[in-house]
Amino acid sequence: MIFSRKNTEAKRLDQASIGALYDKNAPWLLAVCLRYTGNRENAEDVLHDGFMKIIRGIEKFNEKQTGSIEAWMRRIMVNTALNYLRDHKKEKLFIELEPVLDSIQISPENNDVYGGWDLSKDQLMDLICELPAGYRTVFNLYVMEDYTHKEIGEFLGISENTSKTQLYKARNFLQKRLREFQTEYTHEKTESNR
Repeated sequence: MIFSRKNTEAKRLDQASIGALYDKNAPWLLAVCLRYTGNRENAEDVLHDGFMKIIRGIEKFNEKQTGSIEAWMRRIMVNTALNYLRDHKKEKLFIELEPVLDSIQISPENNDVYGGWDLSKDQLMDLICELPAGYRTVFNLYVMEDYTHKEIGEFLGISENTSKTQLYKARNFLQKRLREFQTEYTHEKTESNR
């Protein structure tokens, strides 16, 4: 049992329960953090900070008000990651890539980011981590967390149109990298068949 109930129905975690909660949820929460930070070291920092918030806030958790514990923990990690990005701006959050990315067009037949290619989760995570911080943040909030551009704008202090532009450029960036990945894969397969 993860929670031990004390008088007044307050939820408290004992050491064993904290360990069990961490062991069960750390892998997928780390993946959430990694999508935002772009590297494992920073993701682990965010995971640590976010998990401390989870432990401190567990007494306030109410499934009827906040939904499942997993959704509640995800929100904490996303917010912790966003705060981390704001506090550790080593690169400008919203940047422009070289003009070549602006010339890439999304074809109506192939409008999805993944292009129908079969990628492993690790390969897709690597591609997302290659995104510049601003693109990655908007992409994660919109695609992975299902926030609207209006909500993203409010979170990040940007306009709704800036959010849309960042998502568009993130998708273009990913499509370009997917085409490069496909070309590399096709070349390697051709070479191995010789």
